[in-house]
Amino acid sequence: MNINLSQKVVTRFAPSPTGFIHIGNLRTALFAFLYARQQGGKFILRIEDTDKAREVAGSIEHIKDSLSWFNLTWDYGPNKPGPFGSCIQSERLAGYHQYATTLINKGLAYPDPYTEAEVESFREQANLEKRPFLFRDHRPLVFETWDGTKPLRLKAPFIKRYHWIDAVRGPLEAGEEAIDDIILIKADGYPTYNFAHIVDDLEMGVTHIMRGDEFISSQPKFLSIYDALEIPYPVFVTLPPILKPDRSKKMGKRDGAKDILAYRDEGFLPEAMLNFLALIGWNPGNDQELFSLGELIQNFSLEKIQRSGGAFNEEKLLWMNKEYLTKLSDEDFFTYLIPHLPTKLTELPLYNTDTFNRLLPIIRDRIHVASEFSEQVGAGEYDFAFVTPDVPVALIQWKKDASPKEALPRLQKVYQLLEVAVFSSTETIKAAVWEYAETIGHGEVLWPLRVALTGRERSPDPFFVAYIIGQVETLHRLRNAIEQLVTD
Repeated sequence: MNINLSQKVVTRFAPSPTGFIHIGNLRTALFAFLYARQQGGKFILRIEDTDKAREVAGSIEHIKDSLSWFNLTWDYGPNKPGPFGSCIQSERLAGYHQYATTLINKGLAYPDPYTEAEVESFREQANLEKRPFLFRDHRPLVFETWDGTKPLRLKAPFIKRYHWIDAVRGPLEAGEEAIDDIILIKADGYPTYNFAHIVDDLEMGVTHIMRGDEFISSQPKFLSIYDALEIPYPVFVTLPPILKPDRSKKMGKRDGAKDILAYRDEGFLPEAMLNFLALIGWNPGNDQELFSLGELIQNFSLEKIQRSGGAFNEEKLLWMNKEYLTKLSDEDFFTYLIPHLPTKLTELPLYNTDTFNRLLPIIRDRIHVASEFSEQVGAGEYDFAFVTPDVPVALIQWKKDASPKEALPRLQKVYQLLEVAVFSSTETIKAAVWEYAETIGHGEVLWPLRVALTGRERSPDPFFVAYIIGQVETLHRLRNAIEQLVTD
């Protein structure tokens, strides 16, 4: 059985609230969102919270915050019930029991008559006999009446080799050893994932199911439930895994797949993250690398999803984030940096917003992500702008000079030139000094000027430094250097 493809496309992202969302989860949500929007359909955020023992407090809000940060808006979700009711599974228990009753009435579900110890003994015996454990081998001949105190199991309707079509992987199959009498409803009254997601997809009209390749081995069990309920199969879309950088295995939480919101805290832009993840396992068919969300929606198709996994390349992510940073206006870049502005910087004696704003071009040029800016601040990379330096006299000496004092007349002349210069831009400051530097020698003039302004051997262009710190502070630092040379 296959779904009627003429009906409106409905996709869903259905995480369990058992921890944070990571890149693999987000990529699944993204592909489901893109296809729904590209086809003019609906995108559902469903919370699959039937495993109460593993639920982590705050996870639902975290899931919502993660999708909201990326602007992956859902049509129905935890805060938007649909015509089918709630999108939170724990609020849909009556429906699962209704479908379970239907299976009982058809003779296709029965209460598990065994204790956990008895089931374990069956499993151990199968291991001793070197054969797979199948519960159906121990299916009772007569079914008890289910009163909800014992697990409810499916009586697999067909013990056969299953064949199915995957939109990405093509024809797939599995033998009858993959079919078993799986649990539908647990003893605590909550449905298993195997059962609940199929009922919900049916009730919510889901047409396309996107999920990772770890579910392929479970697919025959899912198909046996579809068959037992006599409902059509949706379109199965198996997404390729996101691999570790060395491509050795799938990237999991233990391998660096961190909380997706940690990327936000580090200063990655949501547009860059979406663009980056979209290209892991999806090929647009051309050389374009930068896509807006609108362009991704326009270009997305199931046919361009790749079968093989793609590696997580952090260098590519950093490059992409920098590309998106270059698109920000000066005002937006300032707004972007503010949450990452360390207290260490703002507490420096000369810190002020005007000086910081003049520093932005060099910051923008030197970082891929805001966390790099924070690290550079911690290393004192920008102290020169907000602290009058103590200038090592020996460092003022140009390599062609016999002593530091040979720089004294040059610094005095530069002081005179900058005293009457216009400090409206780096170019106007440079214009005031450049003719003199051309005459005397670039290194002879620019080297002591750099050291006088920063106290460092390496720093940004001295004219840019002068522009950043302003005329008053520039002249103050030059006087300090001149006085040290005079008195040394």
